[in-house]
Amino acid sequence: MERWHMLSSGAVAALVGFGSSAMVVIAGLRAVGATPTEAASGLLALSVTQGLGTIWLTRRHRLPVLLAWSTPGAALLASTGHVPGGWPAALGAFLVGGLLILLTGSWPRLGRVIASIPASLAQAMLAGVLLELCLAPVHGVTAHPALVAPPLLVWLALLRWAPRWAVPAAFVVAMLALTIWIAHHGGADGPLLPHLQAHRPTLTWAALLSITVPLYLVTMASQNVPGVAVLASYGYDAPWRPAMTVTGIGTALGAAAGGHAINLAAITAALVASPEAHPEHERRWRVAEITGWSYLVLALGSTALTTVVAAAPDGVVTAVAGIALAGTLASALAAALSEQEDRIAAVVTFVVAGSGISALGIGAAFWALVAGLTTRLATRPRSDRAGRTQTASTRREPLGDHPPADVS
Repeated sequence: MERWHMLSSGAVAALVGFGSSAMVVIAGLRAVGATPTEAASGLLALSVTQGLGTIWLTRRHRLPVLLAWSTPGAALLASTGHVPGGWPAALGAFLVGGLLILLTGSWPRLGRVIASIPASLAQAMLAGVLLELCLAPVHGVTAHPALVAPPLLVWLALLRWAPRWAVPAAFVVAMLALTIWIAHHGGADGPLLPHLQAHRPTLTWAALLSITVPLYLVTMASQNVPGVAVLASYGYDAPWRPAMTVTGIGTALGAAAGGHAINLAAITAALVASPEAHPEHERRWRVAEITGWSYLVLALGSTALTTVVAAAPDGVVTAVAGIALAGTLASALAAALSEQEDRIAAVVTFVVAGSGISALGIGAAFWALVAGLTTRLATRPRSDRAGRTQTASTRREPLGDHPPADVS
């Protein structure tokens, strides 16, 4: 009975993580230039690297350290769209992002730089990035009511009675609706067996500024550090440096195949670290390990899933992705406006990120951060800035294997 409970808890965590945001990942990769086959390769690479990384970290440290792909990062890609250099340039941006994550674990100074960026502005940038995707269900339910309304209604119903399952259930209903629609419109045309399709990444300044910088920031601020906080809330000291090493290497290795970023899990981490996973604190790492193996099993369906999604009418996939991101948008907005002194700067950041502008070939997320930091610098009194800088220098110092304390 105990073994069955552990197996079911680990499998549920994997299903929740995969089902909650797989469509977000596919939408993001397609937006930056991936073909359906390349997007399937990216989803496969992410599933494999996060699964293997989870297995390694849990076995090595005997802790419930769960990895996941960067869902906010995928949403960022969906809002960024094509960059100069196309898909190879996007792969180059993913690669550099992985190297930055790796460097974060080994070079404390980079951690201090990240800690110096106000969390409210990072969250405002994320909220602006998410805005367009979260508007997609509104448009989708009018354009394709038979495909978008069922998952939306299921999501709304389960938010009250079983919020953990609201998004995964909406995903299942959306897939059922799509399968029925495809069956009546000639069937799906594409591969079903998993297959990695690698390309040589190229480096362009536009892709590095449009993708790498904001992707790195939202992954650190919205995934890695909250993941540490979740583990701490259940009495676990996350192995920061090993986790950044594994996720950085995993991201870099998966980049050529289309994987944009893996990181510490935040929401799903609670599913393997809480007493519900296992009553014994010292044995919950086995549940996380089972989740890692479950990700490898789910990876086998990545290509079939992408083939079905590719056959959907325009707007349906982004609509379902928008449903999945509604909770993330709410959290980002709350965090962005939590600091009264930074609210104007946060609003400017949010507006610029949500505008979707592109200047000099660089996307809105980068310019949003520039605009927000400039506004913050202009609106804060000099004495206040100096005092806060001095305070930050005494409390944002990363120590040993621990993360920058104020990145959240």
